[in-house]
Amino acid sequence: MPGKTAPQDNPAKGRAGEERAGCFLREKGMRILARNYRTRTGEIDIIALDNETVVFAEVKTWSALDFADLEQSIDRKKQKRIIETAKYFLSSHREYNGMDVRFDVLFLDVLDIKHIESAFLE
Repeated sequence: MPGKTAPQDNPAKGRAGEERAGCFLREKGMRILARNYRTRTGEIDIIALDNETVVFAEVKTWSALDFADLEQSIDRKKQKRIIETAKYFLSSHREYNGMDVRFDVLFLDVLDIKHIESAFLE
């Protein structure tokens, strides 16, 4: 569709984007707890600790940033899978119980990173 952008399908670009996003979050003072955390319910690209908040981050590498496509890229079904996977992580990593939880999205293009904190809620 003209004027629309699409996430990169190339797995190497996705991994490179996740690496950039991880560096970005570390530069913001976060500690990376896990990458590509998978369960039968889904996958979370990056799990990080931001002070006393556990951050579950979805990373999208795009050819160009177009926030009109945000809802399409991370629809309610995708959010539910991320939330269920986050619950599993927390149940199997009890040391993070009682901490605040946040769901972030990082959009990356060639030059920029847009970090949306609390992009969605449980």
